[in-house]
Amino acid sequence: MMPVNQADQVVVHTYLGPSDERSLADDVLDGLTKPFKELPPKHFYDARGAELFDRICELPEYYPTRAERAILEERSADIAALTGAGELVELGSGTAAKTRLLLSALYDGGTLRRYVPIDVTERMVRDCAEALVGEYPGLAVHGIVGDFERHLAHVPPPDVPRIVAFLGGTIGNFTPGSRRRFLRRLAKLLRPGQDFLLLGTDLVKDPSVLEAAYDDRAGVTADFNRNVLRVVNRELGADFDVDAFEHVAFFDHEREWIEMRLRAQRRMTVRIAALDLEIEFAAREELRTEISAKFTPERLSGDLAAAGLELVDVLTDPDERFALSLSAPRQ
Repeated sequence: MMPVNQADQVVVHTYLGPSDERSLADDVLDGLTKPFKELPPKHFYDARGAELFDRICELPEYYPTRAERAILEERSADIAALTGAGELVELGSGTAAKTRLLLSALYDGGTLRRYVPIDVTERMVRDCAEALVGEYPGLAVHGIVGDFERHLAHVPPPDVPRIVAFLGGTIGNFTPGSRRRFLRRLAKLLRPGQDFLLLGTDLVKDPSVLEAAYDDRAGVTADFNRNVLRVVNRELGADFDVDAFEHVAFFDHEREWIEMRLRAQRRMTVRIAALDLEIEFAAREELRTEISAKFTPERLSGDLAAAGLELVDVLTDPDERFALSLSAPRQ
């Protein structure tokens, strides 16, 4: 652990070290040598990928960000009153754009004491921390630069009631088994009778609405999807012909999730210099880059129950496209 920035109200630590630099290489080696090739979606988000995702969030087809924000605008005061939370821990915090609505509600309610953002981008965590202590007098920020799948143990213990927030529907990127395992790990951050999990989940709906959200007419999502190949080219010395891969997005009716894939438009051999590896792609062979599970009330309550959590409330936008759920450890 290395201190990055420390002041009276701001502490930011990084838990990313030399072993983390192997993460991409390990994922590429594992994912591209499987019979059905795949890469985890976390590698979309270099600087260009983050910029593209910001553009996606503004697209007319992409409703999740707007729907979740609408819920927070309408119900943050209710969440603050119900929880009485003095601390907010946020996984994948980014710029805390939506989270400010909840921070403001906690501040206005007189309970806000500390914000704990967790993100892999050091600059974003530091800049966000310094901005927030200026916006909310008396707020302390304990920033964590790390991977929320691997560094939850470094979340500091609370001395006030806390909310752990996992927003944006990111929980849908986990397969069912790993999703429940991860929720069990989140539950360990919560004390019975004091703390809450605030979870963002996209809801099952008309497949045409879902597919449009992941395959916009402007082609921004297609560019975002192909960006993972640019990341591998740059970081691992690969020679993917990025433009030779077609963006594919579809709703799997049986599993009730969206899949994004990249389809090779011709037969090709890709060399990955850093791994001394050659990968063969057949014409029209597909590489899966993301799943995004959609939830029903039964799936949500079942996953939470398997993690030892029980629903306290489920909040939706007016069109019932997205949900924010509050849950707490079973007493």
